[in-house]
Amino acid sequence: MEKLKILLPKGRIYENVVSLFSGAGITIKLPDRAYRPTVNQDDLEAKVMKPQNIGKLLELGAHDVGFTGRDWIEETDADVVEIMDLGFDKVRIVAAVPNEIDDTALASRRIIVATEYERIASRWLAEKKMNSLVVRTYGATEVFPPDDADMIIDNTATGRTLVENGLRIVDTIMTSSTRMFASKEAMANPDKKKKIMELKMLFEAVLDARDRVMLEMNVTKLRFQDLVTGLPSMRSPTVAPLYGDDGYAIKIAVKKSEVPVLLPRLKELGATDILEYELRKVLS
Repeated sequence: MEKLKILLPKGRIYENVVSLFSGAGITIKLPDRAYRPTVNQDDLEAKVMKPQNIGKLLELGAHDVGFTGRDWIEETDADVVEIMDLGFDKVRIVAAVPNEIDDTALASRRIIVATEYERIASRWLAEKKMNSLVVRTYGATEVFPPDDADMIIDNTATGRTLVENGLRIVDTIMTSSTRMFASKEAMANPDKKKKIMELKMLFEAVLDARDRVMLEMNVTKLRFQDLVTGLPSMRSPTVAPLYGDDGYAIKIAVKKSEVPVLLPRLKELGATDILEYELRKVLS
């Protein structure tokens, strides 16, 4: 089979994506100052590029799969197929202004808008019918106001940087997160599509496992029914008789958020020798 060509995002989201591959059993190693990582799977080939470029590179068809934020797909108007939302690196694309500027002043004159998102900004400003001039930035957008811009349109995870620079949010334009995209050409190729969907399945299994833990415990025959009735689980719990016909061993996969409440409850219901351990993948 022809190799599946993967584009990985340079910068802060790289490690999250590589960690996801690692959880799926795929090791990616990037030497210092290099852009072509080694991959421990013969049918995969990777290259590291800026997230801003990944959508259009996929559209051109030289690569099959890429990982970037939905914001950069929107900004570049890339014609690609979204495979799945990985759910991490969540940000909002917001319009923000200096605290001292009121909304009336914004509507009454021409304003300068600083942003890395020229297309998204222009579309939003047109919808709001604002008289504006968009200035393209290349990072550090939040430092433009008030001297060099009246407004910024930028991404934010927590809003803290905006507050620290004396800015307030006036609108949330869109939300974004890191997602897996594929080229239309790759999805039209049966072999490549099969491999892409297999990767999706593995990633879903890894992400699901991150939210769960396995609990293992013993219970006597006398308390067995009470314990089983009180258990949450993905399906039915796994039950095996203990050596000597002295009770049962039980395994259940539960959400991590349930554990603080569940452990004391299990003790009340007669569970002993309770073990908790991480899961690597969960395939439903």
